[in-house]
Amino acid sequence: MLFRKDIEPRCEYCRHGSGIGGDKIACLKRGITVRRARCPGFKYDAIKREPETRRAPPETRLTAEDFEL
Repeated sequence: MLFRKDIEPRCEYCRHGSGIGGDKIACLKRGITVRRARCPGFKYDAIKREPETRRAPPETRLTAEDFEL
């Protein structure tokens, strides 16, 4: 879920930070930090957060016999 209430504060999706390559974030409050850092000035920005992807179900091989009654 993108808008759940129990989101862990991280610099990688804070309103004050922007990615500058690799694992580095340029923060307006703290300067250069790492993505997983956190601070009391955290403001959530939903646009920056990438939701977790779900795994596809295991592929099964269906045959014509599977669709017969």
